[in-house]
Amino acid sequence: MNDPATLKEKNAMASAASGDDQATVMLACHDLTRVYREGPQDVTVLDGLSLEVRAGERVAVVGSSGSGKTTLLNLLGGLDSPTRGEVRIAGESLLDLGSAELGRFRNRHIGFVYQFHHLLAEFTALENAALPLIVRGMRKKAAEARARELLDKVGMAPRADHKPGELSGGERQRVAIARALVTDPSLVLMDEPTGNLDQTTAASILALMDELARTTACAFVVVTHDPALAAHQDRVLKLDGGRLEEQA
Repeated sequence: MNDPATLKEKNAMASAASGDDQATVMLACHDLTRVYREGPQDVTVLDGLSLEVRAGERVAVVGSSGSGKTTLLNLLGGLDSPTRGEVRIAGESLLDLGSAELGRFRNRHIGFVYQFHHLLAEFTALENAALPLIVRGMRKKAAEARARELLDKVGMAPRADHKPGELSGGERQRVAIARALVTDPSLVLMDEPTGNLDQTTAASILALMDELARTTACAFVVVTHDPALAAHQDRVLKLDGGRLEEQA
């Protein structure tokens, strides 16, 4: 299996722009529709939604509870399939991938950060951050070397040998962010990444996200109810009636 594109290569992709200086499209979805069957009725959660996010761009998705934000994230991350339409990440259509191929593609191109960190309690911060690379088949020593780089980037190198139970909420979330970025993904999906954090810790995570957006070539999509978090992104889109609307 091929290794993921290096950060240097992705930055080259992002900067190899045309005359209008537009960066590479990392995420594109067109006519994205998801219909669920509830008893005798069909319920349309997403209705012909379209979206493009470019390398290094941060997009916040806001909306009321039940508006379909989680459904959207699941479709963008290849965890669910659309009723109609398609999702393309780094130019690859998820519809073209079989189950095993999709799993490998997610490991290579997509990073996830959830409201609950989902770290494995029996593993250290270093082992948790290295896990996606080990699952891929990388040797443990090389995977942990790469994970240490990311833990250092998020300010967690001094706590690398501590288990999640020995870390604060903000520290656990930093480890989760390192784990999401360890594969140099094309796309990072974040679901309420500051939802369980106090105001001071949430502010530190916001500052970290700002830095990561400046120094990586991946695209970020952040689902949130937090106005401060949304305001830190490059664009804010509201999910309403199954479609995305640009917010001023």
